[in-house]
Amino acid sequence: MNDFVYETVTSTHLNYHQKLAALCHAAEDTLDVLEIPEKFRYYQAHGALCDMNEGHAPYRPRYVMVDFEKFVKNGSKFLKIDPPKTLDQLIWSLEVLYQYIPSITTKPVYLGNLDTLIEPFLDGVSDEDALYQLRYFLGFCNRVIANAYSHANLGPKATRAGRLLLQLEAELQLEVPNFSLKYDPDITPDEFAEQAVLCSLKCGNPAFCNDAIHRNTYTFDYGVSSCYNVLPLRGGAYTLSRLVLPRLAAMATSVEHFMETLLPEACQALGEYMNARITFLVEKSGFFQSDFLVQEGLVERERFVGMYGIAGLCDCVNLLLADRNLRYGRDAEADDLAARIMTYIEHFVAEFPARYSEIAGGHFLLHAQAGLATDEGVTSGVRIVVGDEPENLLDHFRHSARFHAYFPTGCSDIFPFDHTAERNPAALLDMVKGAFQIGDKYCAFYGADGDMVRITGYLVKRSDLEKYDRGEVVLQDNVINGSSNYKLNRLHARKVRSVE
Repeated sequence: MNDFVYETVTSTHLNYHQKLAALCHAAEDTLDVLEIPEKFRYYQAHGALCDMNEGHAPYRPRYVMVDFEKFVKNGSKFLKIDPPKTLDQLIWSLEVLYQYIPSITTKPVYLGNLDTLIEPFLDGVSDEDALYQLRYFLGFCNRVIANAYSHANLGPKATRAGRLLLQLEAELQLEVPNFSLKYDPDITPDEFAEQAVLCSLKCGNPAFCNDAIHRNTYTFDYGVSSCYNVLPLRGGAYTLSRLVLPRLAAMATSVEHFMETLLPEACQALGEYMNARITFLVEKSGFFQSDFLVQEGLVERERFVGMYGIAGLCDCVNLLLADRNLRYGRDAEADDLAARIMTYIEHFVAEFPARYSEIAGGHFLLHAQAGLATDEGVTSGVRIVVGDEPENLLDHFRHSARFHAYFPTGCSDIFPFDHTAERNPAALLDMVKGAFQIGDKYCAFYGADGDMVRITGYLVKRSDLEKYDRGEVVLQDNVINGSSNYKLNRLHARKVRSVE
């Protein structure tokens, strides 16, 4: 621990805020307050279970989905903010509130449905003046929050604010905030969605979220935060812990040993560990008893859920079937084994009693976890490993739809496109419509030749990756994670798609 602290303090590779976050994490990890199951420790030692580096003493939820609409309506007594009446008052109020929203990253991971928040404040404001103010607002998010896990939403309705934000995104090329468009072809006009497609090809933003499917996840509205985490508004996620499936497969002597012994034990241990984290957070940390976000009704404990994550389904199946050279995404038998694994996990999670999980009927909710910077041989969630992607994009969408169905709190795919897509955004939009119609939940695009690249779900600039790899200090926190992940998972070799 002392070596880590000294290396952090003396680092020339981290800026002040990055050092501060690392030192806070180190301080938390000096505590030992959780009742951790022995089986969890056993499988964690083999890398098969992972606490996502959340720290040994949780004192805030992992992801917090503030009810910004309520904040705008009522203001905040704690922050001494009156309800805003003008666009500049709205922007100032949001910028202040963002500084007080906790998360696992120390920065807010959800910035609100920005278009619907901004739209009522555009009355009497010219496009020129609105663009001027919104340009500085986005610049604030990019420079001050400076973490691409921070996520804002648009749609599904087309709005003037949404069009202005897309215009600025294409112009400014910002990796923060990360944007998702809640897309529903029955609600979202084609011309607005095509503007979003073109914007995404230029700068990686926004990604497309299947709004019709996700509206059924909860009994009220949802938001998309961080790396495509679909969570209840005015709530969020207590924690996200995960099964690292290929490392569990590496412990198996056969497929049946994996299915009948290792997977059941690991699933049970992970559930018990997550309950321990949540119990401490709710009963001991004081967050839900004292934080102004709770006291002012901007979040409610009853709207939080534990996210039960899985990663590396592809690598797991490929390892279990290596002796027969069967591959996930290419061979039907491999995909059937993957479905068998996911069906077991789905049934386990649906029956395991999760503490303080009223919003999910007393259970956790499954999430396709996108990975950590240190993951080697662990493909994000249920994606197909780079190099094995189907030749036909529609086949890829069909495969994705089969496995997206297991995950109510988030699952996605990422597709780089060549220049042909910019010439025909309507054709790419038609592909999205088809993918969403068969059950795909979330997809993201970026231009293969551009500076912006999606890593697991967040955006970084290739130019920043090059700076960081040269030993230079960079502004955006995610470049640190992105640099390692980009190399370990050979993201430069993703199959580049075309639109004819």
